[in-house]
Amino acid sequence: MGSGFIIDRSGIVLTNNHVVEGASQVTVQTSDGHEYKGTVLGTDPKTDVAVVRINGGGNFQPIQWGDSDHIRVGDSVFAVGSPFGLGNTVTAGIVSARSRDIGEGPYDDFLQVDAAINSGNSGGPLFDGNGRVVGINTAIFSPSGGNVGIGFAIPEQMARRVADQIVSKGGVSRGRIGVALQSVTPDIADAMGMKDHDGALIAKVDVDGPAFFSGLKQGDVVRSFDGKPIKDSRDMARMVADARAGTKVPVTVVRDGHQVALDLRIGTDRNG
Repeated sequence: MGSGFIIDRSGIVLTNNHVVEGASQVTVQTSDGHEYKGTVLGTDPKTDVAVVRINGGGNFQPIQWGDSDHIRVGDSVFAVGSPFGLGNTVTAGIVSARSRDIGEGPYDDFLQVDAAINSGNSGGPLFDGNGRVVGINTAIFSPSGGNVGIGFAIPEQMARRVADQIVSKGGVSRGRIGVALQSVTPDIADAMGMKDHDGALIAKVDVDGPAFFSGLKQGDVVRSFDGKPIKDSRDMARMVADARAGTKVPVTVVRDGHQVALDLRIGTDRNG
């Protein structure tokens, strides 16, 4: 059992991949107690997002989206779900941190909240103070298995992009450039004459990948991507994944102590 929320009047439900993973049948129970058979339209294990369609459609009341990019640490949030199968439950808290990497996947960018999230809450909506969804309740940190005030939610911006692709295309396509990345340590930054250690170090370049043919080299430190500064390797991985395949993106790299501007062609990684 898990939770979810309706994002379209026709009966499109957003939830977590781990809620429906391996399921042979899916039943959707709405807050008024009605039950409907559902079909999994698609999943994305790397972001733990899944989309379910209520069979037969209908005229349901969808949620309203907020904006996770502008929610701040300290803002009030409300987690809704069905913990332990008890039914609709609301817990309140604040955003404790942003951009958390908890080792769940290559695109970790979680909102950390102290609103209680327990087993069964997975896939439920995280609302802001205006009643708009800013995330999907997904995971907890717990030595004992119960809530200890550290929960994690997938940001609304990421979840919407994934869900839109699943609904329109049946799967997820991400940008790909064919490199291995690592973060820049203070020692690496010092050796390259950089004043800080922001950026993503190119540890390896595939000889048949888009990065190679765009001129990126092993040892380059990418400092900006499409005009946006890069903090670390995770930052760049997310930017590349969100870029549209077939386009060229301007990047700035540090090479041999000098800044070099390149146009980086974006390839595609279907469901990757």
